[in-house]
Amino acid sequence: MFRNNYDNDAVTFSPQGRIFQVEYAQEAVKQGSVVVGLVNKTHVVLVGLKRNAEELSSYQRKIIEIDSHMGVAIAGLASDARVLSNFMKQQSLGSRMTYGRPIPVERIVSQISDRAQLNTQQYGRRPYGVGLLVAGVDESGPHLFDFQPSGMTYEMSACAIGARSQMARTYLERNLDKFADSSRDELITHGLRALKETLSQDKELTVDNTSVGVVGLAPEGSKGRIESFKLYDGQIIAPLLEALEQTESGETREGEMEVDS
Repeated sequence: MFRNNYDNDAVTFSPQGRIFQVEYAQEAVKQGSVVVGLVNKTHVVLVGLKRNAEELSSYQRKIIEIDSHMGVAIAGLASDARVLSNFMKQQSLGSRMTYGRPIPVERIVSQISDRAQLNTQQYGRRPYGVGLLVAGVDESGPHLFDFQPSGMTYEMSACAIGARSQMARTYLERNLDKFADSSRDELITHGLRALKETLSQDKELTVDNTSVGVVGLAPEGSKGRIESFKLYDGQIIAPLLEALEQTESGETREGEMEVDS
């Protein structure tokens, strides 16, 4: 029944130098439904697969807007994600009230990392059982960060976390060279295709189980410098799924023509 005597709290190291409470929190992230993030020179895209506990329940919220220039996608315990997202909203609002400008993405990621790592230093606390993909734009351009329950963060060109995310990561690695020069719509299509790779054979992407969040630099000639974070959810996402189907059907026809020739 008992694995060891070193997993009763988050401040005790095992003889191998491991903190099992952190590993349990990371396992909660692996059990969550998958989310995918991609970034190019102008935009960041978050794509999430929503999950419902049963047929009578609503779908879990996967992408949360933090500020007009930032949003997060979650994988793991939604309650822990709510705590961290509320903290991020408070810090973002504080930056606007104190300094009159949006908080830099790297700074707020560093703040939630410090908060998460503090839970591995104080007895009676536990690590947050949630992973975040933080997408935002600041003066240095678009950014995508991967946040882990241990407090570790990495800036990524593309990333996927959650259950069955390895298939999405494989797609992202194979098509990484195409992201940098892609357009906004092409980046969304790549994100949806990566998300589709994680589905089992009896499931498909629908307006009910798919969410997309986009933020980036505004086109030249626009009033503002930043294109505000936009969440595509429900029926709003239908045109994006239709564009995905058209792209895949077009590639299928091209493949058939090459085989015939």
